[in-house]
Amino acid sequence: MNLRTGPWFGLSIPRRRLWTAAVPAFAVPGTAVFNPSDHGAAGDGSRIDTQALQASIDACARAGGGTVLVPAGRYLCGTLFLKSNVTLHLAAGAVLAGSNRLGDYPVTTPGIRSYTDNYCERSLLYGENLENVTIEGAGTIDGQGRRFSGPYKERPFLLRLAGCRRVNVRGIAFRDSAMWVQHYLACDNVAIDGISVNSRANANNDGIDIDGCDRVRISDCDIRSGDDAIVLKSTLARPAKNIAISNCVVSSDCNAIKLGTESNGGFENIVINNCAVYDTRLSGLALECVDGGLLDRVQISNITMDGVGAPIFMRLGDRARPFEKNGPRPPAGRFRNVILRDVQAVRASRVGCAICGIPGHSIEDVTLDNIRLEFEGAGRPLHAHGAVPEYPDKYPEHTMFGVLPAYGFYCRHVRRLQFRSVRVIASRPEERPALLTDDVEGMEMSGTNF
Repeated sequence: MNLRTGPWFGLSIPRRRLWTAAVPAFAVPGTAVFNPSDHGAAGDGSRIDTQALQASIDACARAGGGTVLVPAGRYLCGTLFLKSNVTLHLAAGAVLAGSNRLGDYPVTTPGIRSYTDNYCERSLLYGENLENVTIEGAGTIDGQGRRFSGPYKERPFLLRLAGCRRVNVRGIAFRDSAMWVQHYLACDNVAIDGISVNSRANANNDGIDIDGCDRVRISDCDIRSGDDAIVLKSTLARPAKNIAISNCVVSSDCNAIKLGTESNGGFENIVINNCAVYDTRLSGLALECVDGGLLDRVQISNITMDGVGAPIFMRLGDRARPFEKNGPRPPAGRFRNVILRDVQAVRASRVGCAICGIPGHSIEDVTLDNIRLEFEGAGRPLHAHGAVPEYPDKYPEHTMFGVLPAYGFYCRHVRRLQFRSVRVIASRPEERPALLTDDVEGMEMSGTNF
């Protein structure tokens, strides 16, 4: 077993590569195996292999399911439509390379309506209302995203699954999407294990988007993304719930681990632990509820960060964007029952961390326990005494209020807030306090250095 290490406090993440170029080790005896070469795939990157790859998938589905084994080679293709009970296995050295012609990606809109209809109508791999879908192996899915330009819908996703059940994605390397890398919309029982994402090829390069899904496990992943790295969304009237994220290494040009921005259905019963965040421009942990919905029962623990804009950002807002075009404006949501424990960060920017609701709608029942954060510091009196606007309907980001009047935590419109063994440090001299509160009721502090 190889151990991959990086500049994230010496954390080692085992990368499991359990597959070979032969029949997959997981295959059940008697399970049909189909090779795209038998359907005419060249695999040399010289011509489009979409038809041969799709023929293999279709033949496997007609046989009652099995494995499409893609051997080493470079397979240039447009959209492939996945099928129930079919495993797409990319052997070591196998690359699915997205065509650079937009016409090779037919417009495909799922029957499940959500706000993402505004973002996407094309993808390299697509599946809807499927069961028992697996994508795995030591191969690569390369979107060649630098070849695309233009608005959202002219840049294909790499993988989009809508309304699917029992989904497994493991081992695969995702590279250079033109848009979001992976989108799981209203899916149930999803397991994403041991994948890598390296996608900073274009705009909106989210690493993993879990959108209104139930029963999701993300583990042992290595994500380097141009937009939010691991992000839970709810772009429809269905919560993202019963989700566990663990043992991941994450870097992002935006936010590392995020709930939001879209929150129409809310977020419930979320556990995030044992993750390392590094070189992230915005927030390490961002919890945002701004389009209605309920954010409830979120527990985050054992997180280390090195080089982030803000380690922690929590926002209850009222952007109130409906998930359907011309739909009713959702009411302000609720944000409650969040526990952060055992979080460390170094090299955070001087902006500070915000925990902010809006007038009449407070964040409730937040506990921070055993937190150690080191900030850049060098705040000035103008930062300490400047007015902080409410901005109830503004897009949420840790920079939305400017440099905060506290270098550690600025808390406003919060009920029942606990700081236990919290320490914040400024690397350079500070003229702001470590903590500043406004309209906070029921705050408890113990073992802190504020």
